[in-house]
Amino acid sequence: MRRRAVLAGSAAAGVGTLVGAQTAEATPRGAKGSLRVRIVMFDGVEEQDFIAPYEVFSLAGWYSSRKIDTGYMVLGRPRVITAAFGTRVTVDRSWRPEEADLIVVPGGGRPGEPGIWAEINSGALPKALAAARRPGLTIASLCTGAIILAAAGLVTGRPCTTHTVAKKELAARGGVVKNARVVDDGDLVTAAGITSGLDLALHLVARELNADVAVQVEEALEYQARGTVWTR
Repeated sequence: MRRRAVLAGSAAAGVGTLVGAQTAEATPRGAKGSLRVRIVMFDGVEEQDFIAPYEVFSLAGWYSSRKIDTGYMVLGRPRVITAAFGTRVTVDRSWRPEEADLIVVPGGGRPGEPGIWAEINSGALPKALAAARRPGLTIASLCTGAIILAAAGLVTGRPCTTHTVAKKELAARGGVVKNARVVDDGDLVTAAGITSGLDLALHLVARELNADVAVQVEEALEYQARGTVWTR
């Protein structure tokens, strides 16, 4: 992407401290090797929900001494996904949650249309997410992706959040809803609506790598993380 190339060149030219600046020394939490991030895709997914974390984790890989392997993942065979506003995305990774350290579940869609409700009614994706849970794996969501996690039984009795219009639904499905931008309950991390995907990903970059990397990503995006992060 030309924009990224410009950012990379600006630091070399002495303009700002973006790409090309000294890489922060990231200390992985626990496992060695790359941090494997998989963003779950399905028809009707909200564009901003999957683009924001993809951008943050991809940029973080430029600054971290630990490699970050970021990609989309779809249940079933690799295929083209049509997002909420018509964006078509080719997803070339099938469902291999055992190859992930972090799974991110976006939201999107309304009843009667492709999106979370169609996935919940099908039952296949919630079942697959429930089966994916294991020690060492963090499952995260943003926006109404939390409702899919609820359908999978992953938020029952646990602190969580979602888009403001879906908080009652999340509570009705067993979540302990917190009025925060991001809720970190260890191996379950949830975020509020749409643009909070930026804040979710920045928080996880700081948690899994270090705060310096997250700050450098903020500078590159010209965005500062906002809202409260609830943690135990």
